[in-house]
Amino acid sequence: MATVDSASTETRQVDAEEARQTAEEARETKWDRPSFGKELFLGRLRLDLIDPLPGSDPKSEAEGEEFIARLREFCETKIDGQLIERESRIPDDVVNGLKSLGALGIKIPKEYGGLGLPAVYYHRGLMLVSTVNPALGALLSAHQSIGVPQPVKMFGTEEQKKQFMPRCVNEITAFLLTEPDVGSDPARLATSAVPSEDGNSYTLNGVKLWTTNGVFADLVVVMARVPKSEGRKGGITAFVVDADSPGITVENRNAFMGLRGIENGVTRFHDVVVPAENRIGKEGEGLKIALTTLNTGRLSLPATCAAAAKWCLKIAREWSGQRVQWGQPVGAHEAIASKISYIAATAFGLEAVLEVSGRLADADRHDIRIEAALAKLYGSEHGWLVADELVQIRGGRGYETAESLAARGERGVPAEQVLRDMRINRIFEGSTEIMRLLIAREAVDTHLSVAGDIVDPKADTKRKARAAAKAGGFYARWLPSLVTGKGQLPGGFGDYGPLAEHLRFVERASRKLARQTFYGMSRWQAKLEHHQLYLGRIVDIGAELFAISATCVYAKSLRDERGDSAMELADSFCRQSRKRVDELFEQLWHNTDAGDRSLAKKVLDGDYTWMEDGIIDPSIEGPWIGENNSGPSKRENLRRIVPPANGR
Repeated sequence: MATVDSASTETRQVDAEEARQTAEEARETKWDRPSFGKELFLGRLRLDLIDPLPGSDPKSEAEGEEFIARLREFCETKIDGQLIERESRIPDDVVNGLKSLGALGIKIPKEYGGLGLPAVYYHRGLMLVSTVNPALGALLSAHQSIGVPQPVKMFGTEEQKKQFMPRCVNEITAFLLTEPDVGSDPARLATSAVPSEDGNSYTLNGVKLWTTNGVFADLVVVMARVPKSEGRKGGITAFVVDADSPGITVENRNAFMGLRGIENGVTRFHDVVVPAENRIGKEGEGLKIALTTLNTGRLSLPATCAAAAKWCLKIAREWSGQRVQWGQPVGAHEAIASKISYIAATAFGLEAVLEVSGRLADADRHDIRIEAALAKLYGSEHGWLVADELVQIRGGRGYETAESLAARGERGVPAEQVLRDMRINRIFEGSTEIMRLLIAREAVDTHLSVAGDIVDPKADTKRKARAAAKAGGFYARWLPSLVTGKGQLPGGFGDYGPLAEHLRFVERASRKLARQTFYGMSRWQAKLEHHQLYLGRIVDIGAELFAISATCVYAKSLRDERGDSAMELADSFCRQSRKRVDELFEQLWHNTDAGDRSLAKKVLDGDYTWMEDGIIDPSIEGPWIGENNSGPSKRENLRRIVPPANGR
């Protein structure tokens, strides 16, 4: 990898308060539309917000089904997923074929040349291509969910839409935020965008890391910091940049454990001039634009996770029914049967969460920031567990590569590849740990809006007094509502048949969850944010309750089409999920968190370095991020990785 110019990537030092303020300013602060997830964390099960499921108009559904049929045929006849795996590259004819199908413009409105299909069919398209090879799903989702089309569609001017959206139908785009020393803490972002004296352009300098699609993208969205000055707010700002602009170089194509076909690299900006009309939104709004875009963009990952779980179910069913040990199929043994049950129930649950979230996104009547984040968190965590269980069921053949299996005459099942490919989803677009904190912040937003000044050390006496009065009124009404509810009535939720008991459980558990959140805030007040494991369990409980609700609603919607089978899958999922909820509630107050923090501190202080005796570290020598990772790189040594002549 080329070395990094210290002048363009100097780490921006910030304290905890500035980091917190940057993240807070990027949040959507208004709740002007109903949110099922928000109500759930407040102890209110609002099934009316998701049942009946919003539907699509017949014309859109017909167009969506026609596209999915064409995409399926292309995937089955024109794409070799194992070729992508072997060569760590998506062939040009595949990329061009996806373009000709309109797959780069599934969500782009028809007026700009796209297919203009609902999110539900976008997700189904991602599910199809991802089961051929997940790198294809990454290509399409990085382009449409977080690349140029989505932020321009949501925040661009009409002139910008006319200029860029038609290009996005046939050109690949990427989203560039992460830097070598900037991951989940955008306050440290160092890439600069200096405005010209006449205000007609900006000059970008900096380095971006893990730029999915960035190696061969035609257009990119770049987040860069505009310096503050007199009369200029500055701050993190979003720009659309042509990838062939002078001064842009791709310095490395990164290689990973999985998703070996993705074009992910390191991109440098050296005095790159960008017209001012390419700025999306105002200066300082870039991070808010990025996070708002992700509210729906995150649903692309649950789509690939649901698809992988459904594929794992297929392989588990086929293998466990054919493989005989001790006189009977392995699936008949209880130890394997429990794994099959988990895979089947979870595959249905993940599809339900995706379908409900996607239909809410299409209806555009709800604020789905919590639902989308829960779907991403839940899908990535359980999708990984499903893949791991499949490898265990397959045994040695689960660990062996598909190519090796085929070479010795067996069916080449890529179970180990799915496990490797699925692992990134717990990190992509917000790691599990960051997602829990993000969701927790939204879950307590109502409490902070009414009582935040009480625990704010910066608030003066008058602000605290006003907050106390406001909080008193709110909690006088809210707390009594958490004592009893519909979940304690035997006849409640009768429309759901055998699933009614699970919704009664959700109703009771949501009120309990709201009480536990209040107890945590009362106990730790401003220090609650430091109890990340407690908050994480609160969020995980909410994710399970959302999944149970979505599964029951989805199964009910399928009752006429699938009969008892959908209800049976939903029932099994809900029973497994309820067990996890009970365990999480127990762990809220009975855990090893304090001891774990103490032990971790001693490890970091070097108290146990003797434990590292007797090993050899195979790491390749090089600096850690934060150390001196700059060098005497010269511009003439940098290179641009150019796509093949036949083009992409």
